[in-house]
Amino acid sequence: MGTIRLTAAQAMMKWLSVQMTEEGDRFIEGVWAIFGHGNVAGIGEALHGIGDALPTWRGQNEQTMAHAAIAYAKTKRRRRAQAVTSSIGPGSTNMVTAAALAHVNRLPLLLICGDVFANRRPDPVLQQIEDFDDGTVSANDCFRPVSRYFDRITRPEHLLTCLPRAMRVMTDPANCGPVTLAFCQDVQAEAYDYPEAFFEPKVWRIRRPEPDPVELEAALEMIKAAQRPLIVSGGGTLYSGAEGELAEFATRHGIPVVETQAGKGGLSWEHALNFGSPGVTGSACANQLAAEADLIIGVGTRFQDFTTGSWTVFGAEGRKLLSINLAGYDAQKHNAAPVVGDAKVVLEKLGAGLGAQSFGWHDAASRTGWHDAVAQVTAAPNGAGLPTDAQVIGAVQRVSTRDTVVMCAAGTMPGALQVLWQAAEGGYHMEYGYSCMGYEVAGAMGIKLAAPEKEVICFVGDGSYMMANSELATAVMRRVPFTIVLTDNRGYGCINRLQIECGGAEFNNMYKDSNVEVQPEIDFVAHAASMGAHAEKAADIAELEAKIAEARSRDIPSVIVIDTDAVPGTGAGGHWWDVAVPQVGGPERLEQAREKYEAHKATQFVLN
Repeated sequence: MGTIRLTAAQAMMKWLSVQMTEEGDRFIEGVWAIFGHGNVAGIGEALHGIGDALPTWRGQNEQTMAHAAIAYAKTKRRRRAQAVTSSIGPGSTNMVTAAALAHVNRLPLLLICGDVFANRRPDPVLQQIEDFDDGTVSANDCFRPVSRYFDRITRPEHLLTCLPRAMRVMTDPANCGPVTLAFCQDVQAEAYDYPEAFFEPKVWRIRRPEPDPVELEAALEMIKAAQRPLIVSGGGTLYSGAEGELAEFATRHGIPVVETQAGKGGLSWEHALNFGSPGVTGSACANQLAAEADLIIGVGTRFQDFTTGSWTVFGAEGRKLLSINLAGYDAQKHNAAPVVGDAKVVLEKLGAGLGAQSFGWHDAASRTGWHDAVAQVTAAPNGAGLPTDAQVIGAVQRVSTRDTVVMCAAGTMPGALQVLWQAAEGGYHMEYGYSCMGYEVAGAMGIKLAAPEKEVICFVGDGSYMMANSELATAVMRRVPFTIVLTDNRGYGCINRLQIECGGAEFNNMYKDSNVEVQPEIDFVAHAASMGAHAEKAADIAELEAKIAEARSRDIPSVIVIDTDAVPGTGAGGHWWDVAVPQVGGPERLEQAREKYEAHKATQFVLN
């Protein structure tokens, strides 16, 4: 068997460049990189040498580069991914938040972190964290709890085992998540005689696991015995490519569908059986169905607390829970009857088993009434005053097309969009598993890179924009066009409302309630323009609509700033959310909030 002599870094990049999808693309499309002393000499040289066979892209911040990679993988439905490399120290730890985000959302991400010297001769090197009690620990051990697979490469030949393991995790639909490879910086530069066969192209097939026949039969019996079944469709529906099967199954059997944040857009809002979303930021009609359903059929959902109203929304006496999921961990939550398998396959088999059985227990009028309520709160304002977030959503909705993808991650807009946005199939992208402030700008770039044919509109509040905005410059440099609608309510309006609802005083959220000498007047237009974006301010809702349409002709990002009223919520839908209220020590408003909290808490269904 022949060999080829390469440095470990060269071998890694050469191997990654020939790991293919069934469609003939590289699974790892390329590598985001900021170089430092922990990766510039080894990984940097290797990336330069491999060139376009594994492209390198420069970003502004390790965390936001990883956010762009995550958004790319989510848009590609986990069929392709990107890598991010950093130096040792803060470059690496900057990415811990992004790893957690990918972990929560079950998304593939390859993090290649520079690490300490394996030979320890120059210890302690610049930026090295020294554990006084464990010589094997580095700062990169922070990634262990937020990675699906973690490995430290301390010898060149470790690549022969760690790289296939990394790809196995990222392409395994049941175990998908971020991979962290801590790459000792001296090892990156060490040469080794690698087998030539190691670099032969390999196709990674994303499997479709069949359900266990006993679990499938039990599920069929549960559905047949139900009178008021309800489907809760999550992100697993989209990753499986089961949108068509979901629509057919629901239609044939007359079962209403509600969608989670991750699952929204799997069924067009126009479909007669799409009743919106359940839970905390759910529609009135969806929450009514959830309260009455005697069988909850989860499809690819992990039943997060927003979906379940902290386990108070599914309120029917004796109701049962059926969970279809690739991950056994998720399929058995809250004592659900599990069907571990691919959503597309399971829905097909359940449909065949049910035959012509149809339920049709839903109230179509409630759905129509809900759409009327949405139209009312999102309509353009008639009088003076700042627009609400709902009215901003309405403006974007009116000028959107079937090619529009709206996205967001944190603050007011995720909840408002879930309850109010009328998504075409595939037209919604929300990072709400981790609800990470600062995901938005980089995420919008990642979506557009993955789907250049789409119009991407990013909703971001002034708080999230201030958290992380620097990849706007990257998008300008790479000519990646998307539109940012920046709502400025002069603080953290969403969490301020939650603070009030929990009986607290307005404190440290809005600038006016913070310990500052001068209230800031931030010129977001000037800031975005300084990074090369086309930036302007909309005076009102009508101007916002016009400027969104104008942005479609540009080949750079457009930032449209609009001042909004921080006080109103969506004005429609909603449900209780378990946010603990202090038991003692507060004024009367806190006591009243605690009484409400205890009343809701008594309705929780808790069975883990």
